Amino acid sequence: MSDTIEHRTIVVLGAGFGGIGMAIKLREAGFEDLVLLERADDLGGTWQANTYPGCACDVPSQLYSYSFAPNPNWSRTYGRQAEILAYLRGVATEHDVVRHIRLNTELLDARWDDEDALWRIETSRGPLTADYFIAAAGIFTEAKYPALPGLETFEGKTFHSLHWDHDHDLTGERVAVIGTGASSVQFIPEIQPAVAALTVFQRSAPWIVPRMDRPTWSVERSLLRRIPVAQKLVRGTWYTLIEGFGLVGFVDNRFRHPYELLGRFQLRRQIRDPRLRAKVTPDYMIGCKRAIFADAYLPSLDQDNVEVVTDGIAEVRSRSIVTRAGVEIPVDTIVFGTGFEPVPAAFERITGRDGVTIADVHRKRPRTYLGAAVAGFPNFFCTLGPFGAAGNQSAIYMIESQIAYIVDALTTLRGRGAHRVEVHAARQDAFVDEMHRRSADTVWLIGGCESYYTTPEGGNAGLYPGWSFEYRRRTKHFDSDAYEVGA
Repeated sequence: MSDTIEHRTIVVLGAGFGGIGMAIKLREAGFEDLVLLERADDLGGTWQANTYPGCACDVPSQLYSYSFAPNPNWSRTYGRQAEILAYLRGVATEHDVVRHIRLNTELLDARWDDEDALWRIETSRGPLTADYFIAAAGIFTEAKYPALPGLETFEGKTFHSLHWDHDHDLTGERVAVIGTGASSVQFIPEIQPAVAALTVFQRSAPWIVPRMDRPTWSVERSLLRRIPVAQKLVRGTWYTLIEGFGLVGFVDNRFRHPYELLGRFQLRRQIRDPRLRAKVTPDYMIGCKRAIFADAYLPSLDQDNVEVVTDGIAEVRSRSIVTRAGVEIPVDTIVFGTGFEPVPAAFERITGRDGVTIADVHRKRPRTYLGAAVAGFPNFFCTLGPFGAAGNQSAIYMIESQIAYIVDALTTLRGRGAHRVEVHAARQDAFVDEMHRRSADTVWLIGGCESYYTTPEGGNAGLYPGWSFEYRRRTKHFDSDAYEVGA
């Protein structure tokens, strides 16, 4: 039996949009010796993991898809989980990426070996080494649970939206939903008609604006199939509309007023009870945290079997929740819609040259260079790193920009016969300082709310404070002068 450890030129972590897109473009550039590590039993990333009722994308499908793999056959304006997952499976199969994916393979440890100039990687299916390591795992991967006194004494059922228990029937139950983020806004209208009583614990009201989702018509699908330029036009139109949200985010918060008027119109139109309307009216600027496109959420709250509670939770008992106002609410099942941990567990397991992990870097002061490289981590790249995500654009657009940059970097190294690359700390620091300087007057920081957009100290946690097309220009070509490149 051989003790030889498997070696690969490139190891990619994650088989979602980032990993699959990365593999496709790497293969197009002639990099065939690569493997994708995926801890789940299927590809798809967040669209494989999230299966809660009503799960869908809040970016129109014509934009939330690869530009190099357009799909004229979306059944709705906004893709739902099963259809998005089917799209990803189809793209991975068509581009012959599936054979590079190792399912049920969890990253246990990845460490840079400076002496041998390679990554030593431990997985749940054995060790391997790699010349280059690319983290393309999404940031919304670990469920976040609130610390509630007495939760361990609760005798009913509990689960998080990320781990929806489809075997547990909510029909006729008294259900408590904790949290009113994007996932809750989608699943609450789905479960509300079936439950006996639904109590929604709201810390802060989300801004809700019209979604205007609809089934696509067969004639428009046929048109998009026959005239590819029409699909490009639709994609470009959606891109422009969504990019316009940047006017609120980082240009001037006074641009928020039309959007807030739209949100208030939605509230007045969909909530009849003025007391409930007051409860679910946000008290911060739109754009300060993620605004949510939804048509069914507000009407689902204005039902006889629903109560919105804003008092906060004092404790959980065996079959009830007690509010800070002293009201005890009987509960059979608790569903957590409380979002995700800001630092995924995998980032705790990626260690750079000086014994520092990616998680250490992000916790101390989130930083990367262009959201794609990290000082102290040679031969390492990532997608959607800090300051590589936009609050006003599809994540897929930003991911494609990073993929192009990383592939160009590896192609440049190959052309030079170089085998080691690391961004200069000074260039990274200058980039991060620029990001914070440009963020000073953004609605994310001065809008009067707390969200994953900001650090506990009130700084920008990682959004790119500028136009996505500007970011794409910056990442169009690998800027080797920002890196130490060596043999």
